[in-house]
This record gives sequence, C-alpha cells and structure tokens, in this order.
Amino acid sequence: MSFQMYVPTRILFGAGQLNNLNIQKMPGKKALLIISNGKSVRENGSLARCEEQLKLAGVESVIYDRIQANPVKTTIMKGAEAARKNGCDFIVALGGGSVMDASKAIAMMATNDGDLWDYVNGGTGKNLPLKNQPLPLICITTTAGTGSEVDQWGVVTNEETNEKIGCGGYDSLFPVIAVVDPDLMKSVPPRFTAYQGFDALFHSTESYISSFHSVMSDMYALTAIENVGKYLVRTVKDGNDVEAREGMAFANTLSGVVMTVSVTTAEHSLEHAMSAYHPDLPHGAGLIMISKAFYEFFIEKHACDDRFIRMAQALGMQDAQKPEDFITMLVKLQEA
Repeated sequence: MSFQMYVPTRILFGAGQLNNLNIQKMPGKKALLIISNGKSVRENGSLARCEEQLKLAGVESVIYDRIQANPVKTTIMKGAEAARKNGCDFIVALGGGSVMDASKAIAMMATNDGDLWDYVNGGTGKNLPLKNQPLPLICITTTAGTGSEVDQWGVVTNEETNEKIGCGGYDSLFPVIAVVDPDLMKSVPPRFTAYQGFDALFHSTESYISSFHSVMSDMYALTAIENVGKYLVRTVKDGNDVEAREGMAFANTLSGVVMTVSVTTAEHSLEHAMSAYHPDLPHGAGLIMISKAFYEFFIEKHACDDRFIRMAQALGMQDAQKPEDFITMLVKLQEA
C-alpha cells in the first residue's frame, strides 16, 4: 500500500486550454520559447498562439528552434547559452516529448556551470549535484506520448559516447504549468500518433509490472491503458476526432504521472540504447519493435501472471484468463 507521490504541476487539461495560459501566474518576465527544428508548430499556428498568450501575460519571449527528434547534448548546451545570453528567467517548451525533455536539461544548464554530463547519473555521467536551481518551466505538449509535461525527467543523447540517458530527477524540474490541449494534437500524422500512443501505453504497462508499483500507480496505469485501448485506433484513423484525441491526451498525462509514483522497467532502457545509435528512429517505433518479445519474456517466467491478465482486460478483453492474452491484445492493437 505504501507510496510516495509529489506532482506539483498545475495541469490545464482539455480542448482550448491553451487560451487560458495568459491568466496563469507566470514564473518570470522573459521566456526562452523552445520548439523543435521542424516546421509543424509554425505551420499549424501553435507557435503564434503561444506567443500571443505570453504577450497577453506580459511576458517577452525569445525562440530557440534547434531541438531534434532525439535531442543531443550539444543542442542542450547551446540552448542554455541562448537562455543566459538573452536574460531569460524561465522556459516555455512547446512541442512533443523531445522538446520538453530538452527544455528540462536546458533549464538545468542555464543556471549551472560545466557540461550536462557532469550532472547525469548513469553511464559516463559524473553524477554531480546541481549547485543552482534550474530555471522554472512551462510545458505545452503538442503530442500524446511521453507525459513529460508532468514529470521531472528528460532524456538526452550524448553523441560523443552514444549514450541516451535520463537526466534531471529534481523536484525543481517539475513543470510549473502543463497545458494539455488536444486541439494542438490534431495535426500529428497518423503514423506518429500511433508511435506516441504506444509510448504512453508502455509507460503504464512497464510501471504496472514494476516492483515499485503501488495502489496509487496501479490506478493511474490501468486507467491510462484502458484509454489507449479505447481511443488510439480511433485517433490514428481520424486525427480530427476530438473525443479520441482527448482520450489519448488523458492517457498520456496519466502515464506521465504514473512514472513519478512507480517507474518504467527495461523496455524503455533498451529502446534508449537503440535510438542512441540510430537517432532517426522514433522512440515509439523502437518501443513497438521490441515490445512483444519484451513482455513475452516476463510471461514465460511467470513473473506476475495476474498483472498481465488485468492489462489484457484493460485493453478490452474482458474475459482474459491467462497472461498470454495480453500479448494477443497488444499485437491486435498494433495491427489495428
């Protein structure tokens, strides 16, 4: 029954919620507005809307638009330099998981000396403690995948060592505000909608079978899994289905929270190793590639049969009676 939970982020959830950003208390006066190196937020109007909201709130903003699909350390260090050079006192991340993850690392390095890998715990990281508080952060997610808008971690690749590792973990890296507005997700193409949806699913399935699970994390995980089972196929088939987009956005946010109460298991670590060497591999696609074999391993070992049966039920097989039923439902969902 025991668990620890700390989720201090103010979440603005639902269609049209970006319009309410300007009436929130801002954590500073000048924002480094971080976006990807692609065109989507410019072309679909999200960037202009975000800039207008910040302007209405009395906030200046400077754009940093270099974040890759799998963000790398050099981009983080240049972003931190841009924040310092422009006198930015907080960060706004507008984008998917890569942008939000990178923004957390930039928030760390904007106020601390040295190299990002000085503060990374794992691999060749030096695991030094942060000397100064990171810049405050607002996350505006444009995808339903990573849940990064409600947790305190980011994943970054060190291109010099081919390591892709989670960094952060400090309470001060929880976003101050998270905007989860499914209207911003309508333009995500079907393929990437699917990739991102499975990322959200696996955050919850991994956390549900983790030895760190609790009654609280189970509640979040099962509800997220149910929503993915109900809404992902609909969202892929019709990106303008607002109800389905909202259902997947809800699953995504829950899957972000569940990682702060439980923890993902090795599927994510395995995929990070893959995309560290193959930076063009979408994270969700990599997870899909290894998922069947990953979960079959635990089922063959009878690690937690009852939990796989319950996840099969959450995905829609109400009469599931054996752990292999989860694999049946997983493959069915992937094919759909």
